Amino acid sequence: MNDFGFYCLTAALLVSLYAFLVSILAGKKVNPILAQSGENAIISSFVLVALASASLISLLIQSDFNNEYVASYTSLDLPRAYKITAFWGGQTGSLLFWTLILTVFSTIVVFQNQTKNRELMAYVCAVLASVELFFLSVLTFVAPPFATLGAQRPADGSGLNPLLQNYWMVIHPPHLYLGFVGFTVPFAFGLAALISNNLNPVWIKTTRRWTLVAWLFLTAGIFMGAHWAYLELGWGGYWAWDPVENASFMPWLFGTAFLHSVMIQEKKGMLKVWNLVLIVMTFEMCMFGTFLTRSGVVSSVHSFAQSNIGSFFVTFIGLSLAISLYFLFRRLQTRQLDPEQRLTAFFSRESSFLFNNLLFLGIAFAIFWGTVFPIVSEAVRGVKVSVSLPFFNNVTLPLAFALLVLTGVCPLIAWRKASVKNFKRNFLYPLIAGILAIPVVMAWGVRGLVPVAFFCACAFVFATVVWEFWKGARARQAAKLENEQPEPFYHAVYMLATTNKRRYGGFIIHVGVVIVFVGIIASSFFRTEQDFVLKPGETGKLKSYTFTYKSFGQRRQENKDIALARVDLFKNGKKLATMRPEKHFHFKGEQPQTEVDILSQFDEDFYIVLVGWDDADAATFKIYINPMVSWIWFGGFVIALGTLFVMVPNRQRRALARTMRQVERHAA
Repeated sequence: MNDFGFYCLTAALLVSLYAFLVSILAGKKVNPILAQSGENAIISSFVLVALASASLISLLIQSDFNNEYVASYTSLDLPRAYKITAFWGGQTGSLLFWTLILTVFSTIVVFQNQTKNRELMAYVCAVLASVELFFLSVLTFVAPPFATLGAQRPADGSGLNPLLQNYWMVIHPPHLYLGFVGFTVPFAFGLAALISNNLNPVWIKTTRRWTLVAWLFLTAGIFMGAHWAYLELGWGGYWAWDPVENASFMPWLFGTAFLHSVMIQEKKGMLKVWNLVLIVMTFEMCMFGTFLTRSGVVSSVHSFAQSNIGSFFVTFIGLSLAISLYFLFRRLQTRQLDPEQRLTAFFSRESSFLFNNLLFLGIAFAIFWGTVFPIVSEAVRGVKVSVSLPFFNNVTLPLAFALLVLTGVCPLIAWRKASVKNFKRNFLYPLIAGILAIPVVMAWGVRGLVPVAFFCACAFVFATVVWEFWKGARARQAAKLENEQPEPFYHAVYMLATTNKRRYGGFIIHVGVVIVFVGIIASSFFRTEQDFVLKPGETGKLKSYTFTYKSFGQRRQENKDIALARVDLFKNGKKLATMRPEKHFHFKGEQPQTEVDILSQFDEDFYIVLVGWDDADAATFKIYINPMVSWIWFGGFVIALGTLFVMVPNRQRRALARTMRQVERHAA
């Protein structure tokens, strides 16, 4: 299987090179036969990469330790499920997985566009093939997944990192990869539009759903990663501004800015250059995140070991960025990207979306600088300076607050120029709701300017969504009543949302964002923590909770030894649960692994960590009371639902499109 996998990857490299060259030639010559040949090569590269991936998975399942990658990331006692997920658990395998997803997406693009976008497809295939070519070159010459050990073959492998032996780490990396790779498609169409000099907004409409899919997977991956950190790392938090966390968040910020900005181009023909820059930077940030994770230039629980592939990624990022900017500047000189309309007022929906974009980019730049500064400092001065959590919090907090407020303002402010009447009609009641939130949150015990301001902003944004649904539904009811067709309010809301899914799905996403902000602010500013040393039978107390340490025990399970404590938890005298925090000692692991126990409730989480114990079974516990953390996960779920709602095709529009196509065919 090693030889078969190697030959498949080599053949895929050659086929991708052919696809790249012939697609470039097809675009220059406007030759449909060559274009078709390039598309066939794209499909062929997918088949070859899929076969190579199947070969590596087979080697992992069979524990063939003659393969260097298998020996490094699996062991005989590793459960089969984790042997399969080891496919993306190490550097080489994850690169192959990245390439597999890319070839799958490229093949889907080819099939989707067999009869449309023909003026772009040659260059689209060229761009997709060039990215495939880069990854296949790395896999062939720098980080081969089918390298063998020969006589040095071990009797057993090193095993998978215990941190990765978790359900959330099984599904978290694939979601991130699907998001990272998914943004390659809109990038390919945007760059193809520049190269082909076909700069109408067709490329944006074509890639809208691709962008949403990529954004959805990246968003889900970020939330899953945060949840994994909360469960697995035992520090009571979910986000530490770790370099690799930042690497996934930066393309999300650029991608989110792009999703908002394209609406202005579609409606008003503005921000054409801005949108091209945003999609290019989203792709480059995806590549930069991949580089950070795999180069070893940063230390992180998420990153892979030191390797020599960093220079290849830097070269590719620099080259792809230079090519994109070259064609962008060429088109700027011909004035083909000039806006069809100009900003006419400071208070308008156009300008609010622009400010929204600037805030997204401001946060992204601050995170980028905080992430790369230690690398730059070490390269220039030879001293590695750490940028800690306070820097990121202090810089991003005011920008995040302004962004949250604009989340409520942008969708409701008038186009072109907002009037006093518009402000009064759309924002009077939401502003009242935001102001009334001040005494409400203070009555709940919230103190401090920052949390009070954020909770009031959340109330304002939530009220804007409710008010917009209310106005729209009432207007629909009034229109139906004029036609003597009374409509129930709930049905009016349903029809309102389903006939304009993009707008009202966006409002659902904004509700999810509000819920997430509430959870973040509450858990960040009002967390309580304390250490306890208890003997069996002793009781501790923290806030309204009491907990009794009942017993300590040890047992062996599969590939690890487990030490666990049993703690009965009470609140206001009522027993809530029996908590079982654990320490896992993996046979292949160097460090013990903390397994926390969490009682998650609507208002707060009781989070208990087994820190240590002595020969008399006296145990040390660390207890966290984390307010409203569950709101973060629920908010992420609402965001996903809203995104899916936006992506569901509109039946009426699809029926109208079918009718128009039939009319056109009949006329022809």
